[in-house]
Amino acid sequence: MKHSLLTIACICLATMAGYAQKQTSPDGKVELDFRLDAKGRPVYSLKMDGKTIIADSYLGLQLKEENPEKATDFEYSQFAAKQEIEKRADMQTGFSVAKVETSTFDETWIPVWGEETEIRNHYNEMLVTLDQKKNDRQIAVRFRVFNDGLGFRYEFPSQKNLTYFIIKEEKSEFALTGDHKAWWIAGDYDTQEYEWQTTRLSEIEGRMPKAIAPNSSQTPAGPTTVQTALLMQTEDGYFINLHEAACIDYATMHLTLEQPEGRGMVFVSHLTPDAQGNKGHMQTPRSTPWRTVIVGRTGADILASRMTLNLNEPCKIEDTSWIKPTKYIGVWWEMIQGASSWAYTDDVYSVQLGITDYKNLKPNGKHGANTKHVKDYIDFAAEHGFDAVLVEGWNEGWEDWFGKQKDYVFDFVTPYPDFDIAEISRYAKEKGVKMIMHHETSSSTVNYERHLEQAYELMNKWGYTSVKSGYVGDIVPYGEHHYSQPLNNHYLYCIKKAAEHKITVNAHEAVRPTGICRTYPNLIANESARGTEYESFGGNPVDHTTILPFTRLIGGPMDYTPGIFEMDCSKMNPANTSHVRSTLCRQLGLYVVLYSPLQMAADIIENYKSRMDAFQFIKDVPVEWKKSVYLEAMPGDYVTIARQDKNSSDWYIGSSVDENGHSSVLKLDFLTPGKKYEATIYQDAKGISWDNNPSTYEIRKQKVTSKSVLKLQSAPGGGFAISLKEIK
Repeated sequence: MKHSLLTIACICLATMAGYAQKQTSPDGKVELDFRLDAKGRPVYSLKMDGKTIIADSYLGLQLKEENPEKATDFEYSQFAAKQEIEKRADMQTGFSVAKVETSTFDETWIPVWGEETEIRNHYNEMLVTLDQKKNDRQIAVRFRVFNDGLGFRYEFPSQKNLTYFIIKEEKSEFALTGDHKAWWIAGDYDTQEYEWQTTRLSEIEGRMPKAIAPNSSQTPAGPTTVQTALLMQTEDGYFINLHEAACIDYATMHLTLEQPEGRGMVFVSHLTPDAQGNKGHMQTPRSTPWRTVIVGRTGADILASRMTLNLNEPCKIEDTSWIKPTKYIGVWWEMIQGASSWAYTDDVYSVQLGITDYKNLKPNGKHGANTKHVKDYIDFAAEHGFDAVLVEGWNEGWEDWFGKQKDYVFDFVTPYPDFDIAEISRYAKEKGVKMIMHHETSSSTVNYERHLEQAYELMNKWGYTSVKSGYVGDIVPYGEHHYSQPLNNHYLYCIKKAAEHKITVNAHEAVRPTGICRTYPNLIANESARGTEYESFGGNPVDHTTILPFTRLIGGPMDYTPGIFEMDCSKMNPANTSHVRSTLCRQLGLYVVLYSPLQMAADIIENYKSRMDAFQFIKDVPVEWKKSVYLEAMPGDYVTIARQDKNSSDWYIGSSVDENGHSSVLKLDFLTPGKKYEATIYQDAKGISWDNNPSTYEIRKQKVTSKSVLKLQSAPGGGFAISLKEIK
């Protein structure tokens, strides 16, 4: 942290129900209004440049009514009347303002990794303490107004009449000023792997049946319920992103679109339930996650926002020297395409760990995680400067892992007979390559926690410093959901436990990111959306990667696994007729467009060996950045981003465009004036598209300066990549 300033500006006392208060952003262009209505219900609204972004919106929570027949302790067993119970469940009305505190905060902090080396956290705060006389209790709403929007949360102080309570539903509202254009995916308690939809808000309900595609685990949340991060654009061009930050010990929030009479369209918070249907078990003192409204005049403003990170607590890991951004390859894509398998044998249909004797079973001949094959990948990684190799399917149990809701499904320590973990670890160390562990839990979280300590100890023993975890299928314990409070607690437990063992975590099928990576930077990546694997399952929509940076990546980095060079899946597996909906050059551009400190070259090494000139960009592109500049940004159409290497003066540019193609005119005025750079440009060949010769490309070099302008044409579903290396 470079500097910090916290100044209490004023403390106001008020008891009037209609008391109103304003707070502005540091630059004065974003304005928050807060008041209580006639029923003592908290109301807020938000403006930017004098334009209403969020109209009058109610705040509050509905608590679960307590059971009058159930004893709460040895002395107090029941309430006198149902009326009293109903009154106590209301945390929406009957408030008066007890106190208003305002302050200003300004700091510059240094992330362990990120899109830049310094992040400014500058906001004006207003803390409103509310009395609810009818229940003799107090809550507070903390607002932070940034130059790029608003964050707010509920806080519950320690008090006699509010100790333990259960949330039935949070009732935070986001009232909109029109039928905005929206980029969204269906709300679901168990999956985030849906296709992004682009519609008007009024079209969400009609589109929802099409938006819900089959998945190994899914529980749709409602006909008008969508996931965060939700992106919208107003008629006058403003972009709005609704999300949450610091979702810790709380259920993940969705948004349900409602149309209250006379109020237009309003999104209302919709929390993920646990197995009992409860939305949150709380014990004071507590606070909720932050609800965020990021506002931008352009798409680039949304991409540049760091509000989600800024609303999380500073890093809690004292020594972070072991957390290393990583570029890796792996034994994975061939399995995804069906050319090889995770399972060792086809001769067993019911695995009982510790009883099933794999040494006496016939290998299927397709098992990818065998010692010889893994050594080939280690050799390739060492030769071309990759940090690590991921191997999936190394451990016993894959023959019946899927769709059984099996409790004892893996032990995470016992390798198959053809995977010599000791020899592989020795060989990798000799070559200067790290190994990445794979822990697929099959969503049996209790089983994973049982084995977690010994699994991490095994990683420490053999020098594995990073783990890719997975949560495919329905959750065990039965009835739980992927994004409920108990499951969110599980994911964080694994991250904290991993930090104790100096292990970084790449969590797949886990909860979507909400900036927790600031607090625990060993959470080095999430999946949390359709990644490259879906290109082998029928293909992602062509505009998919032009939407992700504005939505899912707002909360943190994604392990998208780009770098596919052969788009026709049947070339590897004749039975797989999928086609990757991308050009090769777009695959290169994604290393810059989709920020992550963990980047995979996902294709098989044979496809890289045949196109080493294009592969050079993957070898060159860093995974740590000093600065990021957002050159072109229109969600669903195109994204072009320039980033400066954290460890040199070199820059890299990546672009991804939709099915219409795009003409780019790039001013290089972000380069250092007076210096010369060699630009190596990887661009789509003329006349191609994602479905017509997509792996055809051109590479050219030219000298450039900060005064140069590059004109580039991207093919439909294409893009480009550029390295800009300083000439010294």
